[in-house]
Amino acid sequence: MAASELSCRELVELITDYLEETLPFSERARFEQHLAMCDGCLNYLAQMRQTIRALGRLTEDSIEPQVQHDLLQIFRDWKKR
Repeated sequence: MAASELSCRELVELITDYLEETLPFSERARFEQHLAMCDGCLNYLAQMRQTIRALGRLTEDSIEPQVQHDLLQIFRDWKKR
């Protein structure tokens, strides 16, 4: 892999910025170049977009406090690993 090519792992780390359109132009170009060659990452991007559409209908108030607490704890524990 050339130094300028993006790995699948790097793409996953950048996907939020890509979807929020905050990825710098040079990184966006590398991101899209990788997508053009990697069906797995293209499928991952499609899944992320589908998830955002589905979850976009949820509001913070629609999640029970205990569920919200449990989810936050899961994410905190995951980041510690």
